[in-house]
Amino acid sequence: MSSYACFIFLFLFSFLNSFRVSAQDPTYISHVCPNTTTYTRNSTYSTNLQTLLSSLSSPNASYATGFQNATLGEAPDRLTGLFLCRGDLSTEVCRRCVVFAASDTFTRCPNEKEVTLYYDECMLRYSNRYILSTLNTNGGIILSNTQNITSNYQIEFRDLVLSTMNQAATDASISPRRFEMRTANSTAFQFRTLYALVQCTPDLTRQECFRCLNLTISQLRTDKIGGRSVVSSCNSRYELYQFYNESNIGTPQPQLDSAPPPLPISVPSPQPGEGGNSTVIVVTVVVPISVIFLLLVAVFSFRAKKKRTVYETEPLTEDKGDITTAGSLQFDFKAIEAATDKFSLSNKLGQGGFGEVYKGTFPSGVQVAVKRLSKTSGQGEREFENEVVVVAKLQHMNLVRLLGFCLEGEEKILIYEFVPNKSLDYFLFDSTMQSQLDWTRRYRIIGGIARGILHLHQDSRLTIIHRDLKAGNILLDADMNPKVADFGMARIFGMDQTEANTRRVVGT
Repeated sequence: MSSYACFIFLFLFSFLNSFRVSAQDPTYISHVCPNTTTYTRNSTYSTNLQTLLSSLSSPNASYATGFQNATLGEAPDRLTGLFLCRGDLSTEVCRRCVVFAASDTFTRCPNEKEVTLYYDECMLRYSNRYILSTLNTNGGIILSNTQNITSNYQIEFRDLVLSTMNQAATDASISPRRFEMRTANSTAFQFRTLYALVQCTPDLTRQECFRCLNLTISQLRTDKIGGRSVVSSCNSRYELYQFYNESNIGTPQPQLDSAPPPLPISVPSPQPGEGGNSTVIVVTVVVPISVIFLLLVAVFSFRAKKKRTVYETEPLTEDKGDITTAGSLQFDFKAIEAATDKFSLSNKLGQGGFGEVYKGTFPSGVQVAVKRLSKTSGQGEREFENEVVVVAKLQHMNLVRLLGFCLEGEEKILIYEFVPNKSLDYFLFDSTMQSQLDWTRRYRIIGGIARGILHLHQDSRLTIIHRDLKAGNILLDADMNPKVADFGMARIFGMDQTEANTRRVVGT
C-alpha cells in the first residue's frame, strides 16, 4: 500500500510543481520609481511609453536571449527601455514575466518617467535618460533569508559563499550572456550544497559587469542561509536549495525516449478464499482518498508559502520611491581591513583634512579607494548613514562615485571608486609631469570639472556646495578625465552647513 501512496505523492508533487511554474504570476520583489520627473496622461511621452512597452512585450521580442532594449521618440519625450530575464528560465516564462511587468508598471508607477521593476523572473526598466550600455547600481535592494547559519560554521560558510560567488562573477563577466550559475560542496558544516547565481545586463562591458557583481557580492549577508543583492545593472544570489533550473548549467538531461520507465503498479490477483474482493475494494477506496488528501495538503502548503515572506529586507529610508538604503551600501570592516592590508603604509594614497586615504583590493581583484575619516566628527551613526545615502545617490561622469561606507565602533570609513591617475595637483606642480598636460587636455579637464560642479549646484536632486574645491580634490581616471572628489563631505562629516553664507572661509 505504501508504494501506491508514494507513487501518487510523487506524481502529484511533480504535477503541482509544473503547474505552479507555468500558471502563477511572476514573483514581485520591489520597484523603484522616483517622482522627481513625471508625465501626464495623453502626453507625447505617455504615447511613446505605451509604444515602447508594447514593443518590449511583443511576441517578436528577444525572449530567447532574455534581454532586449529599445529607444523611442525625440527629446524631450525620448525614452529608452530594456528587460532582462533570469538566464536559466525558458522563453515562455521570460515572455510571461515581461508581459506582466509591462502591465504592472502602470499600477506601481503610474506617471513616473524613470521606473525599474524587479521580479524573481525578470527586470523591466525604462527612463527618459539614456540608460543603455551604462553601469548603474542605483535602486538596489538586499534580501536575506530569515534563518541564521550556526555560529560554529559562520566563518567557513562565509568563505565558501564568497569564493563561489567570486568565481561565478569572473565567469559571468567573460560570458557573452553575462550570466553564470555555480554549485559548491563542503563537508565542513551541516549543509552540503551551495547554489549561486550571478547576472549582468549583456550590454555592459566585461569590466563593468565584474565591478557591478563584486559590489553586489560585497553587500550579501553571509551569516544567513540565503541572500541576494539586486541593482539595476546586475544581481547576485545564493541559497542552500536549488532555486534555479540546473539544466541550463550544461548538465545533460535524459531524453524522453531514454528515460527509465515508471515503476509498474500491479494489483495481485485474488486467490480463492483469501478475500480478493476486499483487497480490490481497499485499493479502490483508499487510493482516491489518498489522492484527494495529498492534493489538499499540497494546495494548502502552496497557498501558505505564497503568503509567507521568506526574506527580510533592509529598512528603507523615508523616500519610498528610492530603495538605495544604508544597508545596501554598508561594507564589512574586516573585508576592508583585509583589502587594505590592515591600512598599511604601502597602500596609503594620501591624507586630507577629513582623514587618510588607502588603496584597497578585494579578493576578486576589484580596487577601491578607502577614506578613513578622522574621529572628530560630531555626528551620530544614524545621521552618518543617512548622509552617506544622500551623497551616494549623486552620480555623474565627472564626480567620483561613492560606493558605500563602513561604520564599526569609532571607525567611520567611506568607500569610493578607485581612480588610477592620482590627482590634478600631481600633474600641475611636478615639472616632469606637466608635459603630459597639453592645452587640449587641460581644456578638457577644465570642462569636466565645470560639468561636475554644475551637476552638484544645479542638476542634482539636492544642491551641494563643495566648499573645498582644489587641484588635490580633482582626480584623473585612466583616460585623464577629471572627477571631482570630496563633495558632500560637509554632510557626511557633520560640519556646520550654511548654504546661504557662501563668503564663509571653509576648507583649504
